[in-house]
Amino acid sequence: MRVDRRGFLLSAAAAAACSWKRERSALTRAAQYLWAQQAADGGFHSATYGLLRSGQSLTPFVLGALLRVPDAAVSAPAGAVDRAIAFIRRHTSVEGAVGVTGGDAEYPNYATALAVDALVAAQRPSWTADIAPMVAQLRAQQFSEANAWTPEHTAYGGWGMGGAIRRPPGAGHVDLSMTRFVLEALRASGVEGSDPAMTRARVFLERLQNHDGGFFFSPVTPALNKAGQSAGGFVSYGTATADGVLALRASGVPDSDDRIARGIAWLDRNHQSDWVPGFDADESPQASWRTGLRFYYAAAIARVRPERRIRLPEQAEDGSFRNANGRVKEDDPLIATTFAIQMITRAGKLTGE
Repeated sequence: MRVDRRGFLLSAAAAAACSWKRERSALTRAAQYLWAQQAADGGFHSATYGLLRSGQSLTPFVLGALLRVPDAAVSAPAGAVDRAIAFIRRHTSVEGAVGVTGGDAEYPNYATALAVDALVAAQRPSWTADIAPMVAQLRAQQFSEANAWTPEHTAYGGWGMGGAIRRPPGAGHVDLSMTRFVLEALRASGVEGSDPAMTRARVFLERLQNHDGGFFFSPVTPALNKAGQSAGGFVSYGTATADGVLALRASGVPDSDDRIARGIAWLDRNHQSDWVPGFDADESPQASWRTGLRFYYAAAIARVRPERRIRLPEQAEDGSFRNANGRVKEDDPLIATTFAIQMITRAGKLTGE
């Protein structure tokens, strides 16, 4: 990994060879920036987007990343982790959902899954009791037989936004990203690959994988597939394919499985260091997704293929990162900096992996 005037590069080989000090410095500055944004109530609140101002989804997202920053790079301020955990607890409904209190829903399945991840990582004495209702809520949200969904429905096995339980025929918004985060949370909580929730999820994931090995975003709502349509289906692209590989892993599929091998092969063939692969390099509406998803892709590909080089916009003097393209809210420094931390810590040298 190297930091220079052109931007931020990630390369496991380069990090091992010559960039350890710069890598740790970038991580330290990013983590210090995020801790400085914690509010008195323990939460992390967006100053950019009203929907994220409550902090219900941002707090577990940021906390989960910061908990994986090694103490050698930066230590959390005294009491900061427990304040963030207390914030999450206060914003968990009786049913175990995060992101549904105090007004408009704030991506409940994302928020709840991220809360499980953060609480597992924090390992406070009450963590098993804290996550039990959250895990139950995520299970209840799956498009499964319990909610009258069958394998013939395209939403079967996946997860949507959350909130009120949906039953056929109205699936609403269902996509691969939310499904991946829920699966990772279930896995972190101890759910095994043989569990029926995981078995159902693999049915959904298989619907999303193209013959070329890549993945698309949603089989339910065509407009959600950001790279557009191809003959007889939807175009594979980088963030969806990385999500597909990570979701399969979380569901219990080993890397030796052909589904994962084909997904990784697609990423190897198409990877770009400066943008998300799979989008046309022209002025079409789809083209702006190439840079709009840069930080999300960086964090995901760093987990799938940590040796791949990633270039991100230059780190700001205050330690934050931002994406000038705000299509998916990466112009919010809380979001971009958290993804950048996830990318750096996955390089391996920092975490001892």
